[in-house]
Amino acid sequence: MQNRESSYFRALYQVAVTINSSLEPPDVMRAIAQGTAEALAAKACSLLLLSPDRQELRHGVDYGLSDWYLRKGPVSVDLSMAEALDGRSVAVLDAADDSRVQYGPQNREEGIASILSVPVRLRGDVIGVMRVYTAEEREFSADDVEFVEAVANLGAIALENARRHDEVRADFDQVSRYIYNDTWINQMWMQGHKT
Repeated sequence: MQNRESSYFRALYQVAVTINSSLEPPDVMRAIAQGTAEALAAKACSLLLLSPDRQELRHGVDYGLSDWYLRKGPVSVDLSMAEALDGRSVAVLDAADDSRVQYGPQNREEGIASILSVPVRLRGDVIGVMRVYTAEEREFSADDVEFVEAVANLGAIALENARRHDEVRADFDQVSRYIYNDTWINQMWMQGHKT
C-alpha cells in the first residue's frame, strides 16, 4: 500500500509541476493522462469533455488508446456511464459486457477489461469525465478513485487556466494592434503636416 500511495503522490506532484510550467492545454492534459495511467499501472487514460449541447462526450486527450478505438463513434451521454456526468465516480469491472458501457465489443477488441470513470468538475459543474482503462479486470479501490478524482480536478483547473491565458493573449493582441494602428495613423498624420 505504501508503494501505491507513493506512486500517487509522485504523480500528483508531477501533474502540479506540469500545470505550473506550461499553459499549452494539449501538453498539460497529455501529461495528466499519462501520469494517471502510469500511477495506476493501467493500460490507458483519457479525458472526454462535454459537447456544447451536453449530448456527447468528445475525446480531449488520451494516453494508451489506439486511433481505431478513438474513431469508434460518438460517445453518447445517455449511453455511456451517465452516473459520472451526474457527479458520481463509476467503476465497471467487465467493460465488454456491462450494459452501462456503450461500446462493449470495441472495448474487448481494444483489450480493455475494466473502466473507471470520474467526473471532471469546474466550479461545481461537470464538464466531462476522466477514464482509466485496464487490460485486466480490476476492482478499483477507494484510494484509486480518490486519486483519479484529485487528478481530474487538477485537470479542470489546468483547462480553465489555459482558457484564461488564451483570453488574455487575445486581449493583448487586440490592444497591440490598436496601439500599432493608432501609432501608424499618428505618424502618417504627422508626416502629412510636415509637408
